[in-house]
Amino acid sequence: MKTVDSINFSQQRAVVRVDFNVPLDERLCVSDTTRIKAAIPTLKKILKEGGSIILMSHLGRPKEGPSDKYSLRHIVKTVSDQLGVPVQFASDCISEEAFQMSASLKSGEVLLLENLRFYKEEEKGEESFAKKLSKHGNIYVNDAFGTAHRAHASTTIMARFFDAAHKCFGYVMAGEVSSINKVLHQAEKPFTAIIGGAKVSDKILIIEQLMNRAQHIIIGGGMAFTFVKALGGTIGASLCENDRLDTAASLLDKAKQKGVQLHLPVDAVTADAFSNEAQRKICPINQIPEGWMGLDIGEKSTEQFASIIQNSKTILWNGPMGVFEMSHFELGTKSVAESIVRATAQGAYSLIGGGDSVAAINKYNLADKVSYVSTGGGALLEYIEQGSLPGVRAIEK
Repeated sequence: MKTVDSINFSQQRAVVRVDFNVPLDERLCVSDTTRIKAAIPTLKKILKEGGSIILMSHLGRPKEGPSDKYSLRHIVKTVSDQLGVPVQFASDCISEEAFQMSASLKSGEVLLLENLRFYKEEEKGEESFAKKLSKHGNIYVNDAFGTAHRAHASTTIMARFFDAAHKCFGYVMAGEVSSINKVLHQAEKPFTAIIGGAKVSDKILIIEQLMNRAQHIIIGGGMAFTFVKALGGTIGASLCENDRLDTAASLLDKAKQKGVQLHLPVDAVTADAFSNEAQRKICPINQIPEGWMGLDIGEKSTEQFASIIQNSKTILWNGPMGVFEMSHFELGTKSVAESIVRATAQGAYSLIGGGDSVAAINKYNLADKVSYVSTGGGALLEYIEQGSLPGVRAIEK
């Protein structure tokens, strides 16, 4: 894998595609610096060797062209503070002024281009737009794993305008790719995948792929109730995709055929309303009364899942066990997080991926106690489903 460690950036202008699609508060200030901090080691390596940097990113989903709400000018101060270097800003990404600014950069200087998605050509992956962007520098570094599953101009097409000696992965991309490859291709057994979230339909492909690799698949969250109903259980008012009952039954059959143990919760913490203040009771997962809904896994399920996790050597976690944002329905998710931490301490390799799983591991301050926390939810899932990503292939060519 070719990374920034393979290149000497002395006197070079590096065009770096980062994922600075960060949340802004009501004052349009950065409210979470995680993605910016993740890119800093890559940028510091380039600057330390005497290179200059042209940063490219998108922010949000602007539909009607340029909009102040989505301007990257709002993040300039945060990037400057995190990097420890003043960051210049170009109010357009392909204007004559932007090209003049990038061409005149001196060693150690940094320029941030305006939001790439102000041009529809970015998401369309138009080659002419990618070619223009490529003219900002002579080395292309892709460090935006969160968008590597998109064949956009800046994440994939642009790599065509740099030969193999002048394009590489940044540390974020390299870390993500190597961690996923470790789980997919070098997993020590037993390998347990924990899949949660609301919908079976969102996770069909990933479950099917994992059946070819994992010995255990734990199903939790709202999607579990579709499986329970497919088995003939009564689930009350719990979340269910009635049009996916056959799909759930088919996945259960496939798991049996492949010798994969697919584990469903045996009990649930139920409520008579979707509220933290609702009445609660624990029920067998297949005997939930009418009008009640399951919002977390119960104590028996928690114990069973913890036992499986702690006996695992490789662990992938994508999706919560319940509505962990509400204090009365967070114990299942918290228990899974803590079980993964214990397994990791005993030598297991653990990869946490997907927005809600990452939010949970951060909520409980456990991110530094697992092996790797992925920054790209959709990209991670698609990598597992497809075996690679457009943005990864573009650099590897």
